[in-house]
Amino acid sequence: MKADPNVSLVYSTDKGRINVEPVTKAIPESDGIVRIHRDSKGRKGKGVSIISGLGLDETALKAMAQTLKKQCGCGGTVKDFTIEVQTDNREQLKLLLEKQNYKVKLAGG
Repeated sequence: MKADPNVSLVYSTDKGRINVEPVTKAIPESDGIVRIHRDSKGRKGKGVSIISGLGLDETALKAMAQTLKKQCGCGGTVKDFTIEVQTDNREQLKLLLEKQNYKVKLAGG
């Protein structure tokens, strides 16, 4: 029997699981200043405070976000090396970050 050149192997159980190496994202360079700005685009008018410039890896950012959310009593998430906290109270976030020896600036309006 001759093999058809238009037919190719789609799935095979011969090799087992395919091991894909995890892709590690590079931590963006920080200038030493943490910036907090308010954003409400795409959130139906509800404002969030976005904290950027911490210069931490993903696990440290998640831990930092967890402590900030607990101390503010609100929700939030970590996206693309920034922390989004669901509060408009940027002054409180600034004080909390300054207690942890970060240089903080309020960016935007």
